[in-house]
Amino acid sequence: MSLFKTVAELGAASNIGICYGRNADNLPSPNKVSELIQHLNIKFVRIYDYNIDVLKAFANTNIELMIGVPNADLLAFAQFQSNVDTWLRNNILPYYPTTKITSISVGLEVTEAPDNATGLVLPAMQNIHTALKKAGLDKKIKISSSHSLAILSRSFPPSSATFSKKHSAFLKPMLEFLVENDSPFMIDLYPYYAYRDSAEKVQLEYALFESSSQVVDPATGLLYSNMFDAQLDAVYFALTAMNFKSVKVMVTESGWPSKGSPKETAATPDNALAYNTNLIRHVIGDPGTPAKPGEEIDVYLFSLFNENRKPGMESERNWGMFYANGTSVYALDFTGESAVPGPVSPSNSTTGVSPSPGDNGNSTVTIGGGGGGAKKWCVASSQASVTELQSALDWACGPGNVDCSAVQPNQPCFEPDTVLSHASYAFNTYYQQSGGSSLDCSFGGVSVEVDKDPSYGNCLYMIAPSTDGMNRTMAGNITGNITAIDSPLASPSTSNEGIRQMVVSVAVSALLPCFVVSLSLLW
Repeated sequence: MSLFKTVAELGAASNIGICYGRNADNLPSPNKVSELIQHLNIKFVRIYDYNIDVLKAFANTNIELMIGVPNADLLAFAQFQSNVDTWLRNNILPYYPTTKITSISVGLEVTEAPDNATGLVLPAMQNIHTALKKAGLDKKIKISSSHSLAILSRSFPPSSATFSKKHSAFLKPMLEFLVENDSPFMIDLYPYYAYRDSAEKVQLEYALFESSSQVVDPATGLLYSNMFDAQLDAVYFALTAMNFKSVKVMVTESGWPSKGSPKETAATPDNALAYNTNLIRHVIGDPGTPAKPGEEIDVYLFSLFNENRKPGMESERNWGMFYANGTSVYALDFTGESAVPGPVSPSNSTTGVSPSPGDNGNSTVTIGGGGGGAKKWCVASSQASVTELQSALDWACGPGNVDCSAVQPNQPCFEPDTVLSHASYAFNTYYQQSGGSSLDCSFGGVSVEVDKDPSYGNCLYMIAPSTDGMNRTMAGNITGNITAIDSPLASPSTSNEGIRQMVVSVAVSALLPCFVVSLSLLW
């Protein structure tokens, strides 16, 4: 029996997916990520290339995978059919169908790329289609290309939306290809950017699906209570204006960052939680838009992990639901049934208080084999003085090379805001990373080894992986169904895979009418 409700059980045929971007140097291996995704019961995943290690990791999982052709590869794919035939033979066919590749996104928001490659997209798509047809897969693997909302000349009011004239020569034949092959038009929608760049005109509540008022389209009289619907309808109207009303639309990225630069005041964990929860609730429970009520829509949430190698403002590196160290950024309910916090503006900033350390009562599921030996953690001694603890904490977060971002304000281990609590997190991280010996838990006599997991709420304490098996009791909640999920108005790019190990476990407690699953990553 699945730990998660399926979308069908929730009464809608829309799917929620997740983007697995890898533009970071500290992520777990693809095999570990695949284990996590399977335990989350994710059914649809988007990646941004065709990395062989990733394809292998999703073999025999029944997860539907959207792969990508990076912009840098478009020239080779567009130039010669033989290039694509060789690519398919060497990079796809050896892993298909054990890895369930169901779609290929050709290029990433090419109209916004510095080296405008729009002229290469359709030839590349056609060559891929020809190669798939030779292999008998043209009906099984869909081909499209993802776009940013900037492809529109205007987006409001929705009924007046049209595609930019400078892209019409590129779009019309591409849309004809989509119709001919029954493929969706892929769009990345980010109300966050519209709010960030026009905060004086756009209400935060409107961007977060929490507005008590509605915006009217004067031409149609349609009422919009949230920006996502307005943006999506703008795409529908733009397609209709080009006589492509029947093309299905897929939202291949949407999300909200949990952290940003000082000027990005709306990038907070609470707002990210509110947006994603409300988006899921809308897609699953109340599908459609004012212009297309009841219309099924598949949405890929952006993104699974924070990615530390992305360029740009601070928010670009903080779209993930998980930190690279494995703790959850916020506790997302994928059923959309839980209550969500109100919008957090500069004058309404709050920080939640986590439960007491160790007070989670979760059971553990072992991943990857039998159980290992006794587990130990290293925490600060309650007998030590604040001065001694602060000195040791400064060392751990400095020369000790511990990533102490989790104990910063608005992060999962900030509360309780005490030197004792922060030092415990830092001491244990150093202890586990260094091998977990008693010598690694000395800190001048201000720390002690314990055999009870000190994790609490969304604050997860690292534990070194066992050689016999991998297990981890996880705190914090992610509830519900993830059925499929990278980038903004100009979306984040992805890169190579990090190689740090991850330990995954699932803590389960029954909450009728659904199961609640507490999840985390540790490595």
